Amino acid sequence: MRKVSMKKIVEVLRLHFKLELSIRQSANATNVSRGTANNYCNRFNEVALNIDEFLRLNELQQEKLFYPNKLPKSSNSKIKPDCLYLHNELKKKKKTKVTLALLHEEYKEQNTDNYYGYTQFREFYSQFANKLNPSMKQVYVAGEKVFVDYSGLTVNIFDRKTGEVTKSQIFVAVLGASGYTYLHATYSQKQRDFILSHTLCYEFFGGVPKIVVPDNLKSAIIKNTKNGIVINESYLALSQHYNMAIEPARPLKPKDKSKAEQGVQGVQRWILAKLRYRKFFSVDELNDAFSELLDIYNNKIIKRFNKSRTAMFEELDKPNLQPLPQEKHIYRDFKLCTVNQSYHIFLESCEYSVPFKYLQYKVEARYSSKTVEIYYKNSLIATHPKLYFAGGISTLTQHMPKDHEYQSQKNNPGTFLNRATKIGIHTVIWVKNEFEIIEHKPNAYRKINAVLSLAKTYGKQELDLAIEYAYKHNVVNHTSVNSILQKKLYLQDNINQTVSVNTNVFNNHDNLRGNIYQ
Repeated sequence: MRKVSMKKIVEVLRLHFKLELSIRQSANATNVSRGTANNYCNRFNEVALNIDEFLRLNELQQEKLFYPNKLPKSSNSKIKPDCLYLHNELKKKKKTKVTLALLHEEYKEQNTDNYYGYTQFREFYSQFANKLNPSMKQVYVAGEKVFVDYSGLTVNIFDRKTGEVTKSQIFVAVLGASGYTYLHATYSQKQRDFILSHTLCYEFFGGVPKIVVPDNLKSAIIKNTKNGIVINESYLALSQHYNMAIEPARPLKPKDKSKAEQGVQGVQRWILAKLRYRKFFSVDELNDAFSELLDIYNNKIIKRFNKSRTAMFEELDKPNLQPLPQEKHIYRDFKLCTVNQSYHIFLESCEYSVPFKYLQYKVEARYSSKTVEIYYKNSLIATHPKLYFAGGISTLTQHMPKDHEYQSQKNNPGTFLNRATKIGIHTVIWVKNEFEIIEHKPNAYRKINAVLSLAKTYGKQELDLAIEYAYKHNVVNHTSVNSILQKKLYLQDNINQTVSVNTNVFNNHDNLRGNIYQ
C-alpha cells in the first residue's frame, strides 16, 4: 500500500473540519479515496486538539499525535557500519590490499547478531561517498600524492624606499589523503622559485610522497599533449633527487588536481583573506605571517570527518611518506652546448673547458650558483667553479691536448698566422700579439677567427688597414673593427701623419661616394 504523506493528510483534515466540506468533497480535492479520507477524519477525532491547534504544529508533531501507537525502533535493530572508518581504510588499500568485501566480513564479526548483508552494506558506503564533495569522491591512498598549484590571488609586497609594489606568488601544496596543506610566497613563478617551494614543502611535511601532481606551468611541464609529456629538466632532477614520480594534470581537466583547487580555495578564504589589510615589505615577512595562520588552518575541525587536517595527516599520510634524502637538493639549470674549436663551451658569457677529445660534441651543462658540471651522454666529464663576470674563462690543465694532437688540428696558431699573412703585415703583428698575451692559445681562437672573417666582407687590404687603426687605438675586437670598416675610419690621417694611405687600393668597389673617388 502506498504511503500517503502527512501533508496530504493535513489537507484532508483542513478541508473537512475547517472548511466543513463533506468527506467525498475532501477526498476528491486531495485525490485520495473516500474510505481513506474517512479513516483520517476518524483518527483525528481521537486527538485531543481542535483543528486550528493541530494545523499550527510541525509535521513531526502532527505525525506523533496522529499515530501515537507507532512502535519505536527495536533496541536490537541492525547496526549501521561506520562509513568514515571504511573510507579511511580504503585509502590505505594500495599498501594493505584491503577491500570492501573484507571490511564487511570484519563488520559481521563485530556484530554477529545484528548486521546488514553485503548489498545493503555497500549501499550505505555508496550513500556516504556521494555526500562528499566531488574532490573527495576519489579515494586517495595515504602518503601517495601531493597536489601543487599557485593561488590566483596574490599579496602585494611594498618597497620601503620607492613604494614600488610587487605581486608575490603563493605556492600551495596539499596531501591527497589528509588534505594537510602548505603554502609559501615567492617573488615569481620562475623555475628557481618553484623548485625552492617544493624543497621547503617536503621539509614541512617531514617526508616525501611517491607522486607529485603539478599544473602545466612551464617551470614544471614543457609540453603535455596526447602524443606525450615533456618534463622540465630541472623539475625532473628534483623528482629524481626525492625519488618521486611526476603525474601532471591534464590540460583543462581541473578534477585531476581537485585537491589543489580545494586547497587553494581554503587558503584564500582562511589565510589570505585575513591578511587583506596588512602591509608587507618582503616575502620573508609574508611567510612568517603564513606560518602562524597555517597551523590554525590545518588544525580546524572538518565537520564531515569530525577531525582536523593535522589529525588525519598524523594518522594517514605521515606514517606512509618516504624519508627525506640525507643531502639537500641543490637547484641546477640545464643547457645543451657544443664544444667549440678551443675545446670550451660557452655558458652565460663565460667559457669552461672539457677534455680535448670531445671537440665538436654536444654536451649537457648542469650548473648551480656554485659549480658547473658538464656531461656527455649522462657521464660526468668536467667540473668547474661557477664564473660570474662576462668573459671569464676556466681551463683545466688536464683538458689540454698533447702537442702533436694540438698541432694536427684544423685550427691551431700556425693556421691563424697563415691566414693573417695573406691579409697583411699589421694583421700578422696583431695575431702574434694575441697569442703572446694569452696563456692558453685556443682561448684566442674565437676572437681571432671573428676578426679575420671580416676579410670576406670588406676585403683583405681594407681589413689590414682597419686593424692597424684599431691596434693604435687599442680597440681590436670584432665589434670595433667592424665599425671601423663600416665607417671607413682607417682613411683618416693620424695626428702625427705617420701613415699615408694610397686611396687607389680602395677603388675596386662599386657604389663609391665622395670627391675623393673622382
